[in-house]
Amino acid sequence: MDLALLRTFVTVHRAGSFTRAAALLGLSQPAVTGQIRTLERQLGKPLFLRQARGVTPTSVGDELAHRAAPHLDALVEIAETGLDEEAGVRTLHLVGPPEFISLRALPALTPLLSQGLALRAAFGKAEESLDGLGAGHHDLAITTARPRGGLFTAIPLCDEEHVLVASPRWAARLGPDVLRGGQVRLEQLPVVEVHESLPLVSRYWSTVFESPPAAAGTVIAPDLRAVLETAAAGAGLAVLPRYLCEEALERGRLVPLLDPPVPPLRTYFLVVRAGTLALPHIARAHEWLIRAAADW
Repeated sequence: MDLALLRTFVTVHRAGSFTRAAALLGLSQPAVTGQIRTLERQLGKPLFLRQARGVTPTSVGDELAHRAAPHLDALVEIAETGLDEEAGVRTLHLVGPPEFISLRALPALTPLLSQGLALRAAFGKAEESLDGLGAGHHDLAITTARPRGGLFTAIPLCDEEHVLVASPRWAARLGPDVLRGGQVRLEQLPVVEVHESLPLVSRYWSTVFESPPAAAGTVIAPDLRAVLETAAAGAGLAVLPRYLCEEALERGRLVPLLDPPVPPLRTYFLVVRAGTLALPHIARAHEWLIRAAADW
């Protein structure tokens, strides 16, 4: 049986559609469809039921995927890694938000270096991280979006609390009148954010005040560490994960503007391609991150 056909089959099985699988494999949809038909002719049995949206595996397709996927993943890893690595060293490719990867994930995985693990980190937003994971460029992804479909296996890793902060100078200017009509007077303060759409500020306002913020960003920097430093320097208010700004709060560089009864939370998910936890170095890193997250 042609391994290329098996690889296409497993990708379609995980992706749930020929179109999605074609994008992941870098092939045209007709080419993927043709390969699946060839494999079905070789086996003499249908592997997928064509639906209006995507495909559903038959019982034969599910059985073949269950038996073939772990071995195919191992072969792909050998081909991509090469045989000239240092003996016993396995490389783990990790992707996720730059701040979380830098301050949480990489320090947590460092003890595994002494156990023969090498690390390669990449930064990306949820969608591009999952695309790269599905295409085999990464082994583990940490995202703020739970993926759908059979291509991935995802578990909640941890929740992060969001805090509305500003420099002491801005907090003093607001004074006791920080609340008016149950809502922070956002129009008084410039806003520091990671994107023009104000994703963190908007989520905070929607959760705490059940209304959108009435402001635009004054400083936009696509890294929360830059947002923290800019806000601490007095540029305006920001919404930051507590783990990221805890030290700045303790040192008085930033001041929390509100203490809502139920603070906004965001969940991180730990994601792998389906079947790849059969690979020991991925399973070990996966388990290690879950254990570390219990203290996050």
